[in-house]
Amino acid sequence: MTSEMLTGRTAVVTGGASGIGRATALLLAQQGAKVFTADFSPLHDENDEQFGELGIEQRQCDVRSESELAAVFDVAARSSGRVDILVNNAGIGMVKQIHDVSEADWDACIDTNLKAAFFGCKHAIRYMAADGKGGAVVNVSSNAGILPRAHDPVYSISKLALSGLTKSLALCHSKDRIRVNAVCPGPVGGTRMIESELDAADDRDLAIQNLIAASPLARAFGRMITPEEIAQAVLYLVSDAAIMVSGTLITIDGGKSLGVPPQPE
Repeated sequence: MTSEMLTGRTAVVTGGASGIGRATALLLAQQGAKVFTADFSPLHDENDEQFGELGIEQRQCDVRSESELAAVFDVAARSSGRVDILVNNAGIGMVKQIHDVSEADWDACIDTNLKAAFFGCKHAIRYMAADGKGGAVVNVSSNAGILPRAHDPVYSISKLALSGLTKSLALCHSKDRIRVNAVCPGPVGGTRMIESELDAADDRDLAIQNLIAASPLARAFGRMITPEEIAQAVLYLVSDAAIMVSGTLITIDGGKSLGVPPQPE
């Protein structure tokens, strides 16, 4: 890939303060895009210096609010008159069985993981379709968006629906030259979601080893997936190299969703 392949393009990354969102925002900016992050809790102490060097603008935003999301896109569009790239990355986990899930739990998970992505797409597409040039949307789903998981049914529902949203909007807006794809990560180290799960574990080291052991490639390499590896896949999907790619789900989970992994020798 050539240097600065995204020069002149404007991107919005939700959940861009940390983890996959932060790695993606940095990579897109390094490739020449003007990047705006939308995050409920911008991490100014951690990000201001590096984001400032790359011209990344941080916006405080509750992605569950359509009006707050719309305002971010309006601000972003003022930089070039349009929005070229949207990365719907904001999300939360929910490890609960159905009998423990309250209405508030359901709303928090579905609104953050699905509703926010839908309305993010709505307002991005408003700009992408206006002049016929199109654009690229990448939804950050999960391997739970490929196959449901027994320990987090509401989260699985939200990500399976997000994968369906990806395919539906890809079909609806192909006429507008808008490409909509998704990445489906497995356990990614250094994200708020994983860190919160690890902090809640009785034995953090054992929990890390269990996450690694669940993915055959992660087990082979002895580590979890990194945010930067997900960001590289996002970069491909928003670049002209993927100009004919739409409705695709790229699974980056170390083979976790393939089936029962081989046992260690």
